[in-house]
Amino acid sequence: MKDSPRIGAHVSIRGGYGRAARFAWESGAACFQYFPKNPRSLQLKTVDYRDAEECAAYCREKSLLSIAHTPYPTNLAAGAGGAAGREVMVASLVNDLEIAGACGSLGIVVHFGHFGGLEPLQGYQNIIQCINETLSRYSGKAKLLIENQAGNQGSEGRTLEELVKIRELSRDPERIGFCFDTCHAFAAGIWNPQDSGRFLERGRELGYWDSLVAVHLNDSLYRFASRKDRHAGIGQGMIGEEHLRELLSAAPFQGKAAALETAKGPDGTHRREIALVQNWFEGGKNGD
Repeated sequence: MKDSPRIGAHVSIRGGYGRAARFAWESGAACFQYFPKNPRSLQLKTVDYRDAEECAAYCREKSLLSIAHTPYPTNLAAGAGGAAGREVMVASLVNDLEIAGACGSLGIVVHFGHFGGLEPLQGYQNIIQCINETLSRYSGKAKLLIENQAGNQGSEGRTLEELVKIRELSRDPERIGFCFDTCHAFAAGIWNPQDSGRFLERGRELGYWDSLVAVHLNDSLYRFASRKDRHAGIGQGMIGEEHLRELLSAAPFQGKAAALETAKGPDGTHRREIALVQNWFEGGKNGD
């Protein structure tokens, strides 16, 4: 029996990391994503190691996978100065890694970065420098997981080539992985669901899939190559359930944490949507 993806969703940490893990499991999930701290601020958060270990222990008991998502203001391409400069980004990322590591998570998902008015070469250099400084200050097991972008805030970070090259040029590539967002890839125009085979092959040629750790499983509210980052429920968008199922059934996604970032159901959970996706694969919950 093939090892299916581990399906789950983004959950709140209100009540603590341990409670988030229990909520995810009770919703039928085999993985979950969470914000390690306030998603709208880069302010550092003291690590609650007792709560984090409760989360880690519960995940070990239930074979739950988890990933953390860095706050929205995080920008790997930030310059060296200013209130939102590189030092602020690095300190926040290290904080996120420390929390994720204590919770037993696979890593922290971070958007590729936005260049703004920067020259592209300077933007890429800033990203590499930020990553290098961050990983030099953190020695734990959690990885930094770079997420592909939709293109709604600029052209950078849309292609697999960019992500692979940034990892390759960084000082510690083995500590860097990827989080693949289905909606972003569709909106960016790099994954055409009418020809998933070509996309999968290109990822294989680049070595992208070798470093894939997690997936953001989202349909898209807008059309292919729209460069608009708006998620839709599975099967309720422009990608469609059939194409998402085809892609997620491919070898690179087997056993990977695949978290939904869609709207919750009427019961306040993703239970129905998780079950829908799990039914695509043989074996049911947790791949048993």
